[in-house]
Amino acid sequence: MSTINASAPHYPVMVNEVVSALAPKDGGCYVDATFGAGGYTKALLQAAECTVWAIDRDPDARQHSEPLERSFPGRVTLLQGRFGDMETLLTNVGVANIDGVAIDLGVSSMQLDEPARGFSFRRDGPLDMRMERSGLSAADVVNTMAEKELADIIYQYGEERASRKIARAIVELRDQKPFSRTGELASLIRSIVRKSKDGIDPATRTFQALRIHVNDELGEVERGLRAAEALLSCGGRLAVVTFHSLEDRLVKMFLRDRCGDQPRGSRHMPADLSQVERLSSFMVTKRSGVTPRDTEIRENPRSRSARLRWAERTAAAPWNTNGHAVAGGTS
Repeated sequence: MSTINASAPHYPVMVNEVVSALAPKDGGCYVDATFGAGGYTKALLQAAECTVWAIDRDPDARQHSEPLERSFPGRVTLLQGRFGDMETLLTNVGVANIDGVAIDLGVSSMQLDEPARGFSFRRDGPLDMRMERSGLSAADVVNTMAEKELADIIYQYGEERASRKIARAIVELRDQKPFSRTGELASLIRSIVRKSKDGIDPATRTFQALRIHVNDELGEVERGLRAAEALLSCGGRLAVVTFHSLEDRLVKMFLRDRCGDQPRGSRHMPADLSQVERLSSFMVTKRSGVTPRDTEIRENPRSRSARLRWAERTAAAPWNTNGHAVAGGTS
């Protein structure tokens, strides 16, 4: 298997582990659902004589797909859109079944490292955070949302205990001058939240919460997992890299449900017949997933919180949104 130089900028997290989990084969059809700089796509194309459909909601991704399209003519195509819509995107180009899906749920390095995108608090820039460069920005959210709703977002999506204090301070200050820069917001949060013993910046959790809300990231995860389930052929693989507990919990629960690992009821209680009708649409061999090696964490500190989970599609029909199997099965 080919590998990607881990010291190169913007290299994808656990690229070799992801490719190993997907086990690409000659003639196979794969989806890189979060294309970014194309690291997973390139690794898949190098590993087998396969084709890759790349998906990205960020218009800037086009500049990274064009070199790959020239190097691997006819084998890679970028589709502009959200990976939660991958079933529609692929159906529109005549693709009904695929052999593997890679989903990296982290924010791309290009977005984090470009101050103008407003994702990072480390360098000052516009308070934006929009992956698609359209819709409400983070500035719109902090300057217009009601205090309670803002506190709920910071608490639920950032797991920030000081969410109410932060929201109250934001509302008080925005009445004097609306927030427009990442540095302004980060400074306010640092004045309220103490730096943790592990050295994580106090603004981390609030910025994460705003980014998740602005881009509907958790909703995107749920839609993307269901779309992958619908598209994968029997024996196809799903590999998902998560970076924080909220998204990892969604992936873990999805795979637990689809693998038939629902908690068993009491033997003294009547059987739940709806559970009997559900056939496992996935099977998982390593339920805890894997984390990056120490060498990767040293070379790319952003990978330290990553976890890879993967599963193989069975012949059972995909479940519908209510958790029941739908008619038919995978080919």
